[in-house]
Amino acid sequence: MTKRLSDFDIGLLLTLDALLKHQNVTHAAARLNITQSALSARLTRLRQLLNDPLFTTAASGRGMIPTPHALALEPELTRLLERLSDFVNTAHLFDPATSKRVYRIAATDNPAAILAPDLIPRFKSQAPNAKVAFTVPNKPRIVEHLEQGDIDLFIGAAEDGSSGLIGQKLFEEEFVTAQRHGHPRGKGSITLDEFCALDHLLISTSGGHFAGMIDDALAEISRSRNVTVSIQSYALAPLVLENSDLICTLPRRFLRRFAQVLDLFEAPLELSPFAMNLFWHPRMRS
Repeated sequence: MTKRLSDFDIGLLLTLDALLKHQNVTHAAARLNITQSALSARLTRLRQLLNDPLFTTAASGRGMIPTPHALALEPELTRLLERLSDFVNTAHLFDPATSKRVYRIAATDNPAAILAPDLIPRFKSQAPNAKVAFTVPNKPRIVEHLEQGDIDLFIGAAEDGSSGLIGQKLFEEEFVTAQRHGHPRGKGSITLDEFCALDHLLISTSGGHFAGMIDDALAEISRSRNVTVSIQSYALAPLVLENSDLICTLPRRFLRRFAQVLDLFEAPLELSPFAMNLFWHPRMRS
């Protein structure tokens, strides 16, 4: 008669192993930290499932003698318990060097443009067999997508987080202003009057807008600037600046990569720092 795997549990297997090793109910029960009556109940269950006495009482009345069937089971039982032990001890270990997973990171174009150039080389050096995909986040469903494993991580501003997610600040970065090499205004520091008079490039994430947080900061000191070009992506900004006399104010972490074609200098007004946060679902806590 074929036995069902669901009829067995690890407790029964450990009981058989302890009895085979100790051949004594008292010692086997002590090893398993259970009572002798509990061990006897397990042995009764094992005898029913395996259709064999498994052990007989020694002639001396002390100890138990395994049957041939019990002895035949011992080598495979030992291997099985070793594999189970390996599984339990390694189930939560992660080795990036051998991982072949696809890791999906949800981030809009602009955070991705800042982080990907640093992240990808480090990712490939530590996880050479794994893959990483940047995807556009669906913010209203971000918790659902993280919960279901459609994405592994979400990168966004602090306000993009949710009570259902765990968050950690990745970095906080200051804004700087950039212009092309050889810009007509020269390479010196820029005054507030110059800043307001020059033509500006604005990155409008939602698209088509000609005012943003810098304009809000200027309005607080009763000033304004002249934004003449609006684009949606950070990635396009260096190309536009390199081929025009526009200036643009963006996070230093992004602009410093283009120092070979752009001059960077401090903006002549106080701006709140730019912060990026990493979010993940509690199921990924381990």
